[in-house]
Amino acid sequence: MLLKDKIVVVSGIGPGLGVKLAVEAAREGAAGVVVAARSGDKLEDAEARIKALGGKTRVLRQVCDITQAQDCAALAANTARTFGRVDALVNSAFVHGEMDYASSANLDAWHAVLDTNLIGTLRLTQAVIPEMKKTGGAIVMINTMAARKVPPLGEAGYAASKAALANSVKWLAKELGPSNIRVNSVHMGWMWGAPVQGYFEWQAREHGVSVDSLKAQVAVDIPLGRIPTDDECARAALFLVSDYASAVTGAALDANGGAYMP
Repeated sequence: MLLKDKIVVVSGIGPGLGVKLAVEAAREGAAGVVVAARSGDKLEDAEARIKALGGKTRVLRQVCDITQAQDCAALAANTARTFGRVDALVNSAFVHGEMDYASSANLDAWHAVLDTNLIGTLRLTQAVIPEMKKTGGAIVMINTMAARKVPPLGEAGYAASKAALANSVKWLAKELGPSNIRVNSVHMGWMWGAPVQGYFEWQAREHGVSVDSLKAQVAVDIPLGRIPTDDECARAALFLVSDYASAVTGAALDANGGAYMP
């Protein structure tokens, strides 16, 4: 199993990629999964899904707003107290913000996006570093194709925050390498799951077309010819915190069906 006996922290638990990261970590043999989000009900759902697998993975639910230093410190402390160590951190928490353009955006609205996607993510990362330094570990930042390829939809603020995070990964990898801590990014594109399905269903109603036709329009620009599922993308991210990626740090993996190729 990819994550056998590891203790994995996943932030940003929600109906899409976040919960899939937690479930797939358990499926891959994690001894413990810490599920973190601002909303407690999402954590209960994640724990139920993990228990439904029938495995032995222990679950710690932790309400955590990553923009708050005390919440991040509490998460790191409770993880260490419960499991004795932190092997992996998957930074999935994010705020998308408005569908905007750099030339016309309300820049004041970017503060909340940057505060979560960049500063908040770094707050949680800094909080777990002291524990990781004791035994080594791995961190992966969930990033976006929008930080590497300008999309037509208008995601300038979101993309800017994620591009800054991607750059920070290089610094972290250089700084933490001597402590046997690896730091990488995984860039997602379209992911078929609850959030995207809801968006497509709304668009289908608005324009009087089928969901399948909308999916086909998007898939035209994806070499695999389909929209990857969030389960698939979760597994790509978890590879980076597994021992199979022990020689990989400071890297950026594109998990988007080939929609972006460097």
